[in-house]
This record gives sequence, C-alpha cells and structure tokens, in this order.
Amino acid sequence: MGGVFLRRPERPKAEVINDLNRELAAFYRILQRHYPQFMEMLKFQITSRSEFLRLCDSDPNALTDLERAGRFLYMQRTAFGGKVSGRNFGVASGRPGRFDVNKLGPMLEDLHERMAGVVIECLPYGDFIARYDKPETLFYLDPPYYECERDYGAGFERADFERMAMQLSQTKGRFILSLDDRPEVRKIFAGFGIAPVKTSYSIGRHNSTRAKSIGELLISN
Repeated sequence: MGGVFLRRPERPKAEVINDLNRELAAFYRILQRHYPQFMEMLKFQITSRSEFLRLCDSDPNALTDLERAGRFLYMQRTAFGGKVSGRNFGVASGRPGRFDVNKLGPMLEDLHERMAGVVIECLPYGDFIARYDKPETLFYLDPPYYECERDYGAGFERADFERMAMQLSQTKGRFILSLDDRPEVRKIFAGFGIAPVKTSYSIGRHNSTRAKSIGELLISN
C-alpha cells in the first residue's frame, strides 16, 4: 500500500495513511519531525549480521523513538524480502550490503518531503474506515492475500474479509481494494466491481531475476 501511496502523481488536499504496525507509524513520525537527528544517528551504521541479530532480540518498547525508527529501517533493509515477521538476514555474494547510508540518504529525504502534511494513523481497518468515511473520501485497501492472513503479523484473520466486504458495502465514500484472484475472494466481494489484472513479483539473485506472474483483482464500488 505504501508503494501505491508514494507513486501517486498528484496530491489531494488531505491524505491519511494507516497501518496497524506501530513500528512503521513511529518511523513515519520520526521522518516527519526529527529527520536531521535521524540521519545523524544512521551516519555510521553498516550492514552486519551481528547487528541484525542484536536488533531482532531487542524490545522496541525499551528504545527511544529515534532508536525505534532506526531499528525498523535497518531490519527492513537487511531482512530477506523485507519481511516484518520471521525475519532472516538477507545477504548474497556479488551484491553490496543493503544498508548503505549514501544511497538511503536521498531516498529518505524524498520520503521526508512526501510525508509533509500527511496524517498518520495506527488503527484497525474497520475503525479507520468509520472515522474517515465521507462522500469525498477515496480509500485504498491492501489486506494480506487470502490464506496468507498472518504475513503482515497479527491483526488480521480469515473472517475479516467478510467483515470488510460488509463494511465497504455501507460506506459513503469510494474504495479500491487489491487482492489475489481466488474463487473465495470473488465470492466474498461479488457485490462490487471486480477487474482482474496480472502482476509480477521478482526476486533478484546475483545478476539474474526470477519473476513470478500472478493474477490479482482490483475490487471497487
């Protein structure tokens, strides 16, 4: 969902981004309010398996907000596939260390500017929809794939697909929802417009790329 948000060619007068992951919310907040201090803290960080394992074992609740945001960024950059649960240190021969501050600096500066004026929420999806539902609102929803409900961590279960469909059928605003193309998904969201699309996920290894083409659905009212 963040990838779609960051690639929008135009900005509306008001934007709200929501994620139940408090580590991500803290990261966005630090970029908004304490960007220079954050970059100073990262200046001498290197890609290290021992540092990755140390941060895996650390309790984010015992860290300062700056340290917590740094931990989140470091683990997202150095974990295989950028996973948020079941992380493994991602490294491959012939590829440089992924935590390169020289490359991260311009990326984070762009993100810092993009987040200016954006409201950051950390709510269950149902509470978020209810709070911001107005005729002029456009929601974009990106739940986990069907039968992959725990891929983003806790906070979503199989029954939530039907709960989400029921709530969306009663919203005043408009929505776009992306999910994997499965018979169960088509049945649950049969009351809305459904457009099948093809997308590719790639995994880089050495100098080659393996791409997997899968079917997805764009569901909307």
